[in-house]
Amino acid sequence: MSGHAQGKGGVIRFLVENSLLLIIGAVAALVWANTDGHSYHEFIHFDLAAMVSGDDGHGDAGHGDDGHGAEDHGDASHGDTAAADHGDDGHAEAGHGDDSHADGGGGHHGVTIHFLINDVLMALFFAIAGKEVWESLLPGGALANPRKAATPLLATLGGILGPVVVYLAGAALAGGDAFAAFKNGWAVPCATDIAFSYLVARFIFGGSHPAIAFLLLLAIADDAAGLIILAIFYPTQAIEPMWFLLTLAAIASAWALQKMRVQSHWWYLLGPGVMCWFSFYFAHIHPALGLVPIIPMLPHAQTDLGIFAREELNRDDTLNAFEHFWKVPVEYILGLFGLVNAGVVLSSVGTGTWLVLAGLLIGKPVGITLMTLLAEKGMKLQKPAGMDYRHVVTLGMVAGIGFTVALFVSVAAFKEPGAIQDSVKMGALLSFLAAPIAIAIGRGLGVRPESDDASGDPEAAAA
Repeated sequence: MSGHAQGKGGVIRFLVENSLLLIIGAVAALVWANTDGHSYHEFIHFDLAAMVSGDDGHGDAGHGDDGHGAEDHGDASHGDTAAADHGDDGHAEAGHGDDSHADGGGGHHGVTIHFLINDVLMALFFAIAGKEVWESLLPGGALANPRKAATPLLATLGGILGPVVVYLAGAALAGGDAFAAFKNGWAVPCATDIAFSYLVARFIFGGSHPAIAFLLLLAIADDAAGLIILAIFYPTQAIEPMWFLLTLAAIASAWALQKMRVQSHWWYLLGPGVMCWFSFYFAHIHPALGLVPIIPMLPHAQTDLGIFAREELNRDDTLNAFEHFWKVPVEYILGLFGLVNAGVVLSSVGTGTWLVLAGLLIGKPVGITLMTLLAEKGMKLQKPAGMDYRHVVTLGMVAGIGFTVALFVSVAAFKEPGAIQDSVKMGALLSFLAAPIAIAIGRGLGVRPESDDASGDPEAAAA
């Protein structure tokens, strides 16, 4: 990621640079949903297309992307934690579970606020995440050198398998119908929020410690795995492979623009990008991933200076220009994402909450630590110089901050709003508990922050 956002100054700049708009949006959603849940759900499921057609914006049977009527979203449907613990009672009626498409008969799809943010605008967020993954594979990137990346990549694997095992084992042990009700959420605790984990890690380790580079590499690889998991395991309906021909056409057209030396990222975004988004939408791959395939086609530098490297702010190739233009708008999009997804009543805490938290706060650090140990002792690989297992355990807990992607996967995994979805969302929101726990672990193990290096590039410390 090419440095921090360049706001105009003051409070807004601070909020943007520290990704705090997402938290503000999430807190606003929690307050709104717990004070007037009916109006909150009326807002997020408001049909924007109805403003053009002259309808009242709410429809008679449902609300666009989630297909639920207002009556499904009152306080009663969200306060029944017991329903979340025992099967599907907390869901709205069957037949309303598709969060991004019309019903099976191909009826009209309402363009709701929720759909606009989650499926359309969040495509820009995942495009920037895709950019970081792509650049990390270029010479100088965190994933370019297999020997250097091997240990963090194995740690990433542990940070995925650990949460999955803990989550599914917990669901099995919960008894009753819990396993059947919650098993689809196994990927929710696999996520690591790059922005927030980076901020917490800098506070614990300082900007120049090699643990920062280790964590960033792990988080980038985790992002790559998350994109794959979302695409493969969480289609919105049965996949329609024929639409991938349109995906290929979009990639080919982006390649043609590159060969024609087209430099403006707008041509790639509004042409191949829109084509690719629609191909994912109609193929029933989550459309928020729709811009990712064209990212490697944008003209770009042949090397990578490292995630959060300030020097990349001076690069004006098309790929970096894309990120420079959209970095600040995406922070506002994330604020809206928090607003339309985090509105759950506090009484929704239940089995799903504890499963997600166990996966993130136990499975994530244990998996990362065990796989790092296996890499070093079993495979004779090396950790970065200056790191010991005090740092590995601490950063493993830092990686337990799932928040953004975990919240997104919660909605993708449990498409029907209700007590089950809300209990899992609460686990994603409460993953911020990993931050104070990691700080306490670091202090208890004697980890002290080191002063930042002059360059401000954390990956330079691991070179």
